[in-house]
Amino acid sequence: MILYINCCVREESRTNKLAQAVLQRLGGEIVEIDLYEENLRPLDKETLAIRTGLIEKGDYSNRMFDYAKQFAFADEIVIAAPYWDLSFPAMLKIYFENIYITGLVSEYGENGIPHGLCKANRLIYVTTAGGPYDPTYSYGYVESLAKNFFGIPGTQLIKAEMLDVAGYNAEEILGKAILQVKETV
Repeated sequence: MILYINCCVREESRTNKLAQAVLQRLGGEIVEIDLYEENLRPLDKETLAIRTGLIEKGDYSNRMFDYAKQFAFADEIVIAAPYWDLSFPAMLKIYFENIYITGLVSEYGENGIPHGLCKANRLIYVTTAGGPYDPTYSYGYVESLAKNFFGIPGTQLIKAEMLDVAGYNAEEILGKAILQVKETV
């Protein structure tokens, strides 16, 4: 199963359009999570206490763990997130906060260093940017999570940038990025 994490708020999202090309190329069963349609909330005092208590008991039956289970058992993961304010939308961080469950996506080794439990061999991060793209606080962050905490060895960045800069043809840039998907995914 391919897990598609859609963090695109705009109906005519260029990031989603590029991600759809990736999904089409991958084929197979796709399960989509539209983060703006889900009831995701940042952890607060109450939910953190409940979550911690359940994790300590090894009880992952609560619905709050469903996203983490889905993420942990996906064969491949595609994340679509536009490049906003030098990073990704806050909703994606809230999603990560909700899925980072010790015992499901990660566990601590004997030396205290976490290692991942996720089944996926690859995570594909899809983004578009109005100007130049710097992956440091978006793809770089997700790549580090995937490799160092989720146990996903392969990551790939698919991007289209400079889409809103005067003198650049956004449709042409996006079209070229979609063609590159056929060669690189």
